[in-house]
Amino acid sequence: MREFFDAVEAFVDHLTAVSWAALGVALLFHLLRIACRVVAWRNILAASYPGARVPFWGVYGSYVAGIGVTSLVPARGGDLLKLFLVKRQVEGSTYPTLGSTLLVETTFDAVVAGGILLWALTVGFLPGLDALPELPTIDWHWPLEHPKPAIAIGVVWAVVLVLLSVIGIRRAQAFWQRVRQGFAILDDVPRFLRGVIAWQAAGWILRASSVYWFLQAFGIPATLRNVLLVLAVQSVSTLFPFTPGGAGTQQGLLVFVLDRAEGGVAASTILSFSVGMHITLTAFNALQGFAAIFVMLRTLRWRRILLSEKVEGAGARR
Repeated sequence: MREFFDAVEAFVDHLTAVSWAALGVALLFHLLRIACRVVAWRNILAASYPGARVPFWGVYGSYVAGIGVTSLVPARGGDLLKLFLVKRQVEGSTYPTLGSTLLVETTFDAVVAGGILLWALTVGFLPGLDALPELPTIDWHWPLEHPKPAIAIGVVWAVVLVLLSVIGIRRAQAFWQRVRQGFAILDDVPRFLRGVIAWQAAGWILRASSVYWFLQAFGIPATLRNVLLVLAVQSVSTLFPFTPGGAGTQQGLLVFVLDRAEGGVAASTILSFSVGMHITLTAFNALQGFAAIFVMLRTLRWRRILLSEKVEGAGARR
């Protein structure tokens, strides 16, 4: 991560050249994109619980709280908080069903991100596997250089998966029924297309628009090709969540691909853009997310509340 903090210094050095108006427009599109994704998830939840009230602002608060924590905690830890909060908003909801709604919510994303990655690989802008070890600030160096902590993280996730499997086996019939309940909207294809795909497609357009204005803000040619390359890099960075928000991965890949695509742009400018966009989105997501946590829980100590619910749940099962 040392290289990442060096990149932050490059960003600070270029602050005077940043277009703050363009940066504001980029954040506006980012905010609208989140709203679209919340509408899509709410529609999935409403289909899973047709008899329950699914409040928009409750779902919105849960969603942005999860994003805020994920931006600061590695391994997408915010998803657990997102499920915990939305469970309090939807009466009669269960974690197996809510967890499966997140899978439905990411289905279209996987298709679009896969298509963008395939395009980037086809046109030859992404590095090959042989070039990855030579890239700066790539955070998968971390597990290679720190095998013991990386193994510990892997063991923790393995234990969680085993425990979930054991719970699923013990309560197989009820468990799988609840899991299937989260996919209920898929049984109504027109509703799925209208209530989920359409909103998520709008979200991707808004995400691309946000990237366009971030490029403008940092003085990098805001072409369709560059927008797609940034989206491809963001998709790759989510595959290696060893650092919060993929910090490090994005910076290394963005410098590589944009330098290859825009040979006339200084590497320091590209580095300033990659770090500046990351810092701006992280700060915005964290501010919005923790504001939502405070409003919904009346405290910022969400870990304590989450742990207390687990203890109470274990006591009730006894």
